[in-house]
Amino acid sequence: MEISLNALLNNLNFYKSKLKPGVKIMAMVKAFSYGSGTFEVANVLQYNKVDYLAVAYIDEGVALRQAGITLPVMVLNPELSAFDKLIEFKLEPEIFSFNLLDEFVKYAQSHHLSNYPVHLKIDTGMHRLGFEEQDIDTLCDLIEENRYIKVQSVFSHLVASDAKEHDDFTKKQIKRFEKAFTKIEKALGYKVIKHICNTGGIIRWPSAHFDMVRLGIGLYGIDGSIAPGSNELQPIATLKTSVSQVRKVVANDTIGYNRNGKLNHNGKIATIRIGYADGYLRAFGNGVGKMLIKGKLVPTVGNISMDMTMLDVSNVDVREGDEVIVFNDKLPIEELAREIGTIPYEILTNISQRVKRVYFYE
Repeated sequence: MEISLNALLNNLNFYKSKLKPGVKIMAMVKAFSYGSGTFEVANVLQYNKVDYLAVAYIDEGVALRQAGITLPVMVLNPELSAFDKLIEFKLEPEIFSFNLLDEFVKYAQSHHLSNYPVHLKIDTGMHRLGFEEQDIDTLCDLIEENRYIKVQSVFSHLVASDAKEHDDFTKKQIKRFEKAFTKIEKALGYKVIKHICNTGGIIRWPSAHFDMVRLGIGLYGIDGSIAPGSNELQPIATLKTSVSQVRKVVANDTIGYNRNGKLNHNGKIATIRIGYADGYLRAFGNGVGKMLIKGKLVPTVGNISMDMTMLDVSNVDVREGDEVIVFNDKLPIEELAREIGTIPYEILTNISQRVKRVYFYE
């Protein structure tokens, strides 16, 4: 998988151009930077002065620190058992429940910590993690004059920021968020960073940028709130492989596991070096998925194997070693997602780490 750091930087600058002066950017680098490589992406972001990084788990943050990343890092789902690592590597936990708050304060107290930076998650409608509206008064009582923690930010997450049909619900979320952070800031007696906008929210909800936005999938060139075919974003990844073998097949000879594949004509198939262990899902089998060889789209034949896939190349002059494009700017990830009824996030994050990442910057 080739990763264009130029495209990454282009996308970062595009979203920066949508922000008012002073609005910070938190870049999401969880899940191996959406499959694009954690340190390499984080290093570019650090060099280009984003304000925060976010990861899902403590181990992801530890890996960033060990690779030399010094930016503030928020951990979205910290585990109680790994508080030692959290503190050792100066990571900042999201606090989303009373139990987690209690456990972290007790840990801070027993380890003689004071004013440790934390981030409070408010559930305004996602119903995944966070303090709900009825929890806010109790939360305020617990954090008021609490010398063990320092609230760096209060945030929430928009459920459908890029979907016009849910705009009324988004407006309700923003109002709930404003009500919550107003109470929290009053209880604390100081201002905190406030953020609710994800990638889609940056474009569609500029009034809700507050102090910071969280840039996720848009950084990697995908944004459902931007019209298809727009040149504003650039896909950063190209996934390519090569042909292992080309063979002639007779009409109705079966191909692949369970004899599920066949051509209805005499033709050729190419066996290529990618399979479901690499992240090319079995759902792409039996003609659902298509790849590019010499500029021509060719369909899959039969079931996807663990390490290999067969393609119908009857109408293409193909030889062993020829390059095969799984996705790029001409065959976008969004198209692959549509083929199997999923979302681009799943396509990107499924590319396994045995697939070599190659980075280039021109």
